Amino acid sequence: MPIADDTSEDALLPSTERREPLDMSSTVKSGKTLRSLLREPLVHFLALGALLFLFFQWTGGGSGAGSKHIVITHAEIEHLAVSFARTWDRAPTEAELKGLIDDYVKEEIATREGISMGLDRDDVIIRRRLRQKLEFLSEGESPAAPPTDAELQAWMTTHPGLYHTEPKLAFRQVYLSPEKHGNAAEADAEKLLARLRTAGSNAAIDHLGDATMLPSEQPLAPLFDTARVFGDDFAQRLMKVEEGQWTGPVESPFGLHLVLVTDRVAAAQATLSDVRSLVERDFVADRKKKELQALYDKLAEKYTVRIEPLPQTTQSSGAAR
Repeated sequence: MPIADDTSEDALLPSTERREPLDMSSTVKSGKTLRSLLREPLVHFLALGALLFLFFQWTGGGSGAGSKHIVITHAEIEHLAVSFARTWDRAPTEAELKGLIDDYVKEEIATREGISMGLDRDDVIIRRRLRQKLEFLSEGESPAAPPTDAELQAWMTTHPGLYHTEPKLAFRQVYLSPEKHGNAAEADAEKLLARLRTAGSNAAIDHLGDATMLPSEQPLAPLFDTARVFGDDFAQRLMKVEEGQWTGPVESPFGLHLVLVTDRVAAAQATLSDVRSLVERDFVADRKKKELQALYDKLAEKYTVRIEPLPQTTQSSGAAR
């Protein structure tokens, strides 16, 4: 029998230490599997998520409402100190600042615990507060430029009934006290009226009627001023009486008056210069209203709103009211 020439390195080793030949096909398959795995979008997503988690934990970003980490930043501490200074007109002491920080931590803990317990849900006050904050922040993102005169004038043109000058009155009056004249007040007023009409518009009235702190003569002034002193009914009556002639008696909360309207200016369409501040206030308020509506219209695109119909009994009871 021929003897095999087995002089290789493996032949000289014990059978337990001999190397098995490499299976190159399995290595190639493993490499291909790894490369295909690395190309999977899910792997990319998980890796990115892990990196973001580590980043937020390292930077303190994991201290949100659902986190157990509470980070009080230098900016928040400075805000607490500034708020204290505005209230007390001095900077807080070290102990006071520590108290402010401790209270802030308690507030943060209470807020997070309340949210985790669902206390923020179905709470009308919290919902309204969140809405106010959202609207406030939306206004601050892009503050609008002040309206121009052209914009204000266009607003006035499209709302002609909103802006009029106040009617004005100038008059003279003679007062009769109900306490002094009693049941004869009306008759005494008629007698005095006859005397005043005889004397005319320039009649001397200093010693006529009863003493009062009310002015005997009022120069031309807005109707509001007359209503403020003599009452609204008195002022409205004077807008209807004949100008330049003594008339009365006109009643006020104080008693009876014989009145001569010396000048009267009716209300008229105001000019922009007369009511600019009022027009600007209304214009800006309307603009904000439209901007908020546009914001809600845009946000509403993210949602599907379904409003369930009211039960028939509820509709019937509402209609009955």
